[in-house]
Amino acid sequence: MTTLNRRLTATLALIIPLACSSEEDPAPEAQSIVDVARADGRFTTLTQALGAAGLTATLEGAGPFTVFAPTDAAFSALPAGALDALLADTDALKAVLTYHVLPRRVSAAEVVGLTTATTVQGDDITISVTDGQVRINGALVIQTDVAADNGIIHVIDAVLTPPEEEEEPGTIVDVAVATPELSTLVTALQTASLAETMASPGPFTVFAPTNAAFDALPAGALDALLADPAALAKVLSYHVVEGRVDAAQVAGLASALTLQGAAVEIRVEAGEVFINDAKVIMTDVQASNGIVHIIDAVITPPTIVDLALKNPDFSTLVTALQAAELVDTLAGPGPFTVFAPTNAAFEAIPQADLQALLADKAALTGVLTYHVVPGDLRAAAVVEQRALTTAQGTSAIIAAGAAEARINGARIVATDIVAANGVIHVIDAVITPSTVAELASYAPELSTLVTAVGAADLGDALSAPGPFTVFAPVDAAFDALPAGTVDALLADIPALTDVLTYHVVAGAVTSDQVVGLSQATTLQGSDVAITVEGDAVKINDAQVLAVDILGTNGVIHLIDGVLLPPAP
Repeated sequence: MTTLNRRLTATLALIIPLACSSEEDPAPEAQSIVDVARADGRFTTLTQALGAAGLTATLEGAGPFTVFAPTDAAFSALPAGALDALLADTDALKAVLTYHVLPRRVSAAEVVGLTTATTVQGDDITISVTDGQVRINGALVIQTDVAADNGIIHVIDAVLTPPEEEEEPGTIVDVAVATPELSTLVTALQTASLAETMASPGPFTVFAPTNAAFDALPAGALDALLADPAALAKVLSYHVVEGRVDAAQVAGLASALTLQGAAVEIRVEAGEVFINDAKVIMTDVQASNGIVHIIDAVITPPTIVDLALKNPDFSTLVTALQAAELVDTLAGPGPFTVFAPTNAAFEAIPQADLQALLADKAALTGVLTYHVVPGDLRAAAVVEQRALTTAQGTSAIIAAGAAEARINGARIVATDIVAANGVIHVIDAVITPSTVAELASYAPELSTLVTAVGAADLGDALSAPGPFTVFAPVDAAFDALPAGTVDALLADIPALTDVLTYHVVAGAVTSDQVVGLSQATTLQGSDVAITVEGDAVKINDAQVLAVDILGTNGVIHLIDGVLLPPAP
């Protein structure tokens, strides 16, 4: 080639590029994460899945996103049928795919500085770096920082699956039904008609005995309980505490009040928790309406005797019950309401009198049974009564005020100590069976009558063996008399005596006998008329308000009017 030709060729070589560069170059086409994945060749299953889940357009959008992208090999490693199942369940597929996506651009350098990250799906992924290897959950990151215009891809060798949503636990009953070791408890709850209660909102904490715990009861005990739903309900409710009390809280308690009304004792020994003598063997079984702790023994609520034995302030009472051979009675089914004198109450009795009482079984039995009322009467019911008929057979007067309540003058200092077979109310004095005169003295609404009896010097007469029936006017009856009448009577003892004895009938005439009479002769000598109109009983024109307040020497019926004897 000549020198001219060589120069021409060189010149053309310079001109042609310049000519080409003078034309405007077209802008490069934007590459979304989906575009990059499609072009890569390793993500055909991923891009197919994105299309099936309707997520392609999302990951082609503005973003930015970070995608931990499983390869085709990662999808192939799923269990047989798993991928087909996902592709057939759009919601599940969408959840899996969005669990691989972060709603921001996170480079590899940033990823290794994290321990967790929240995905578009809503749950967190865990990030760990070991020996230079980065793992997302358990999947190994095999390539990083594959750039796209709307984000970044990090390639992983396994498909990530979001954590399964925990099913909302069922009720305590559902939990028990689903636990084979609690089948006897389920049967017992159904028999005692408590299943509905234990399925109610609560919340409750249940100390649940296993089948083996029920099997360990004495022979025949379980059958006896199942045959007595009321007794069974008491035992079962003794295993239930109001509120949701987890294991850590339980271990911090010394006792807990149960639905049955009595408290369970809680103690921790060598790291193990005991409820009474039952060991907690599993804790914090969650239910929608509470929590279950499983125990290895059935616990039974204490009887009245058990509670008395545990309370050192009742030691004299226990000694007295033993001397009167009443322990077995008060440990029996009952129910009983016991007004329990403290040691100090017994100490207030002269020592010689107390020793004499303890030595006289019949008299001691009479005194002790006078502290017992058949039935389970809680404090709210007690204070609504005028008088209570005791197991001894006679009545004790209840005087309830705003500040305190008394029984036969003894102050009630503690109430509603609940036992399996009844309830204890603590009193500060020993009470004894009383005459009609003594009973009247304890009744706040008979204060005017008591004053009048004292003025007429009839107290000894009404404390005599009798028996007597007293139609006792309440204070309001005296207040209803014409002004000055009471003062006039108190100033005229013969007239007052006539009036008072006109309220007294010889013999103990109980209400069922009164309604069978049309009249009765009084100690004053004149008759009173008795009429029955429906449920109303009248003595002359006074209506009977309360009946059968029984004393050791007769009976009192309260009336709402003062009876005036006929003129001579």
